[in-house]
Amino acid sequence: MWRDYNKKTKKEKFVASNNRLRIAGTVIFLLFIFLIIRLFSLQVLNHDLYVGLAQSQHQIYNQLQADRGKIYLRESFSGQENLFLAATNKDFAFIYVVPKDISDPEKLALKFYQFFDKEELKKQVEKEIVLPYRERLNNRLSLVDKNEELSEEEKQERKIELTKQFEIEFLSTEALELRELQIENKISQRKQEIIDDYLLILDKPGDPYEPFMYKVEDELLLSLYAFLLSDEDRVWTSDELERRLERVYEKETGRLVSIEGVAFHMNTHRFYPEPSLASHLLGFLGIDGHDYVGRYGLEEFFETELSGIPGHLQTERGSGSTIIVNNRKYVAPEAGSDLVLTINRTIQHYVCEKLKGTVNRYQAEGGSVLIVEPKTGAIISMCSEPGFDPNNYRNVDDISVYNNPVISYQFEPGSTFKTITMAIALDQEKISPETTFYDKGTISISGWPRPIRNSDYETHGGHGTVDMKTVLNKSLNTGAIFAMLQTGPEVFAQYLQKFGLGERTGIELGTESSGNIANLTGRRIKEIDAATASYGQGIALTPLQLVMTYQVLANNGTLMKPYIVSEVIKPDGSVQKTSPQSVRQVISNRAANTSLAMLVNVVEDGHATGAQIPGYYIGGKTGTAQIPGPGGYLANEHIHVFTGVAPVDDPAFIILVKLDKPKGVRFAVTSTVPLWRDIAEYLLNYYQIPKSY
Repeated sequence: MWRDYNKKTKKEKFVASNNRLRIAGTVIFLLFIFLIIRLFSLQVLNHDLYVGLAQSQHQIYNQLQADRGKIYLRESFSGQENLFLAATNKDFAFIYVVPKDISDPEKLALKFYQFFDKEELKKQVEKEIVLPYRERLNNRLSLVDKNEELSEEEKQERKIELTKQFEIEFLSTEALELRELQIENKISQRKQEIIDDYLLILDKPGDPYEPFMYKVEDELLLSLYAFLLSDEDRVWTSDELERRLERVYEKETGRLVSIEGVAFHMNTHRFYPEPSLASHLLGFLGIDGHDYVGRYGLEEFFETELSGIPGHLQTERGSGSTIIVNNRKYVAPEAGSDLVLTINRTIQHYVCEKLKGTVNRYQAEGGSVLIVEPKTGAIISMCSEPGFDPNNYRNVDDISVYNNPVISYQFEPGSTFKTITMAIALDQEKISPETTFYDKGTISISGWPRPIRNSDYETHGGHGTVDMKTVLNKSLNTGAIFAMLQTGPEVFAQYLQKFGLGERTGIELGTESSGNIANLTGRRIKEIDAATASYGQGIALTPLQLVMTYQVLANNGTLMKPYIVSEVIKPDGSVQKTSPQSVRQVISNRAANTSLAMLVNVVEDGHATGAQIPGYYIGGKTGTAQIPGPGGYLANEHIHVFTGVAPVDDPAFIILVKLDKPKGVRFAVTSTVPLWRDIAEYLLNYYQIPKSY
């Protein structure tokens, strides 16, 4: 029995051993397959990844940013043309602090407060304390104005009396002492709050880095260093210091100057030397992820041309982080192209200042001025209020201020459009300036339940038999409808498209709107839609589109494409000039000139006599346009427009002036016409245009 058992055991051992060999073989086979798969993954599927990881250990790669192209404005002196920077690139300091190196955070926080905040805080608090006193006086004066029992003379006397009384109370010893105490208490409270905010950054033991201030100009940087260096023994001035690269030195000795825990490095940023002059035109350079890109205006439209092509530097890293110079690969960045604008800097400055003053005077929500050269379509000036500072574009309450109102905002043009209606009927030879019709003050349109009235119907009624010159002079809605009906709604609508309405002009600026004449582009044009459009309601235009309709009249009936960039200067120095571009012949030379002559009558004998300039033939048309709102037009809110040509016998420029919702003035003839005249007279003198008579 023992021998039988022993034989069986040997057999079992042999089988077990054989099984182990099979298992081991299977494991080895699987490991081999896994190894092949792993090698395939490393060498094929993830080849780029591991090459990149290896290169990151042995190679250094830096992208080199290209210099962004500059933007220039034109200016003329004694017949010689000069260029002035409107957008360029400038090095700014980025100040940071190293809290671990600051031995006395509270002392440094106090210094920062004294340098950055002390004076501004005092002005702010003084204004807050004085404001209630001023408001009380204004309320008293307002009550006097509302007192219907007093004559105007009595009101003026009472106002003078109240103002004198206010000054006595305001400047009394007790009042002065009380205000000083209030100011002192408020400053003390806010001072500590500001210092505490600084300490949140400065009082961090062990912290190696905290950002402090971006985009600091050299003047401010050196003034800060001088202030922080100053003590009881010596007061430093910024004139004694200079910046060299990313260090500050004493000019006289060349000694390196350092501030405990304060440092900076230099970054290149977009810089706009005259930010208030052309913010809507230029746009700004904004952040998209880690890149800077043009936003709005020319910066956005010409992003590709301005940004240039980045370069790069690639080299190998040796042992001990040494750089292997021989293997370096360098691709130089290609700078962006420069833009030279058609905008005249001198005129732009004058226009923007005058517009700002007028907007403030009438407390308007906004306003625009646009000046176009009619023979070429070149934009001489384009300015809108309110504007923004493209150097600090984030400091706005509403980002809609970035939009350029001249090309982005649509509005119903109102009576300024009656000129275009007349031009269409003249071109069709359906009317002449002497054509008459009988004005009853109202007109009924088939299919429309209510008669359409003239704006002066309530005070004047009908005007009887009048000619087309009188229609423009007195701005009669009924006369504009009469002229449109002579051509027919379909033909009238076709002309609007020929004038370029309902489509973008193609000017080199981002966010341009196309306007809206959708109700006049279908198969069947409703008579009521054409009727309201004839006097500027029910359609929407941008200020640029409206100006270009008048440009047709001033250019013998030919529509030009508006443009704002006269030259593109490539990095190699080659210059690409913009040639004036004719779009189409819209109306005949005869119809255009006749329309201009009728506009002269408006200035000589009509509503716009305030636009007259002695010695020159001026043509133009006012518009007090209603603003659409929910359920109809807004009450007591209007857009005032005046569009005019000068001089009419040889048009040199077209000016549009627009005010949005001005207060205290009812008609455009009072608000926009005086501003238009001031600008036109300035241009006539600037260009030394000889008088016509």
